[in-house]
Amino acid sequence: MPASTSTALLTDMYELTMLDAALKAGTAERKSVFELFGRRLPATRRFGVVAGTGRILEALERFTFSADQIDYLYKNKIVSDVALDYLKDFRFSGDIFGYAEGEVYFEGSPLLTVEGTFAEAVLLETLALSILNHDCAVASAASRMTIAAHGRPCVDFGARRTHERAAVSAARAAVIAGFVGTSDLEAGIRYGIPTVGTSAHSFTLLHDSEEDAFRFQIQSLGPSTTLLVDTYDIFEAVERGVKLAREMGGELGAVRLDSGDLVALAFKVRGLLDSLDAKSTKITVTNDLDEYAIAALGAAPVDSYGVGTKMVTGSGVPTAALVYKLVAREDEAGNMVKVGKKSASKSTVGGRKIAGRIRDEEGYASEELIVAGGTVEEAHKILEAEGARPLQIPLVTDGQIRSELWGPGALEAAAERHRQSRNELPYAAWRLSAGEPAIPTRMVQLDN
Repeated sequence: MPASTSTALLTDMYELTMLDAALKAGTAERKSVFELFGRRLPATRRFGVVAGTGRILEALERFTFSADQIDYLYKNKIVSDVALDYLKDFRFSGDIFGYAEGEVYFEGSPLLTVEGTFAEAVLLETLALSILNHDCAVASAASRMTIAAHGRPCVDFGARRTHERAAVSAARAAVIAGFVGTSDLEAGIRYGIPTVGTSAHSFTLLHDSEEDAFRFQIQSLGPSTTLLVDTYDIFEAVERGVKLAREMGGELGAVRLDSGDLVALAFKVRGLLDSLDAKSTKITVTNDLDEYAIAALGAAPVDSYGVGTKMVTGSGVPTAALVYKLVAREDEAGNMVKVGKKSASKSTVGGRKIAGRIRDEEGYASEELIVAGGTVEEAHKILEAEGARPLQIPLVTDGQIRSELWGPGALEAAAERHRQSRNELPYAAWRLSAGEPAIPTRMVQLDN
């Protein structure tokens, strides 16, 4: 396998040096349980959104060490020959459980549980964290934006505002949170996301007149195209676009506003379009939008939003601040024991966690219930007794990846799951202001 297709070195060096030392110590094969979770939500987030699970499974399919990678590790003396021999034939053979993609989450929610030997589970730490920290942050921001849009379509225009590969992942995460399309063609071909795009200011500036530019665009893309109308005078451009579209056989599809006082301009442009009897021509706005700007446009006659920088960078929260911690492991006698950190402000609760969501009499979520320790069966009995909806599903069993969770149809299913999960939350979750999590988390600890 060429190094470029393998995901095995998308990792921090210390994952491999820990593996090396554990192999020499004779502890690498101890059964272990790692969990990925967030200690708390950012102050501006009342809930988080699970996105990226499908990408983890896709990456895990390619998590093997190529000959070139083994040679690199050998030549640079990263690990010893003992570790290199282990890595040559590595395939993850354990189990992974997690929140279904599109589900909302709260502080302490065990988004991913990885069970296997220490050697194989520790190798996945960086990969899992890098994917989920990015995708969950983007999806959480995008969800706030679709809340603010009140049903008006949001489209991802962020490809030019982030790393070229991050843009593809961000487009996918945004769709999970309710976006309906992307400008990024790689995201379109890879994930089947509808793509959107017409022209930029440079196309207008290229031609000798705005009229020429509009005419050639309509000629190429049809009257239903969207014209960017703020290169020169907006109102002259709107009139010109409507007239040209009619001369060329139809009504203009939409106009795009990308600068100025968008609220005031939207009202004025709508009035002008109506006066021209172009009532079917829509208005889309762009220009560095975030959830607050979208909310401010709520009363304006806007039909859709193109969102770029703020969405792909998490709208002020670029990482979900998730961590990956060992919570249980096998001891010398072969017994599973709970383990956890005791350090101030970074302590962890030992034991495998099983999570469920409790709903009130009206069907709205009221509490995140997490059972720590004990057996899986004991934990599920507690969830059932409390009437909690189980949140975790099997993702990988004995090394076998559920490919349907990242293959065709998975993205649409995740988007629908998010819509249902978000609709289950109480009204407080939909507020854009900073505040407490929409529902509290309650932890029940059982003995091993």
